[in-house]
Amino acid sequence: MKYLMWLLKAAIFFSLLAFALNNQQDATVHFFFGAEWRAPLVLVVLVAFALGVLLGVLGMVPRWWKHRSAARRARQAGAMAASAHEPGADAARDGT
Repeated sequence: MKYLMWLLKAAIFFSLLAFALNNQQDATVHFFFGAEWRAPLVLVVLVAFALGVLLGVLGMVPRWWKHRSAARRARQAGAMAASAHEPGADAARDGT
């Protein structure tokens, strides 16, 4: 199974390498106000992919923070509930 995974990784690598070698022509990206960027097509595709991943991650950050804070509150509530059910906790609260 380990060799099959290495074979799959090698096939993906060589496919991406062949894609990069076949797309070395210059591409022009036109921005606003007449600005433009000339670069090899494979670099333009790579930058567009990286920007898409970055925007996707940034879009998920608020939801991740919300889930982390909810998990932290649940852990704290669980710890407080566990400490309340310990033997001797009633005597400590009563002061005896």
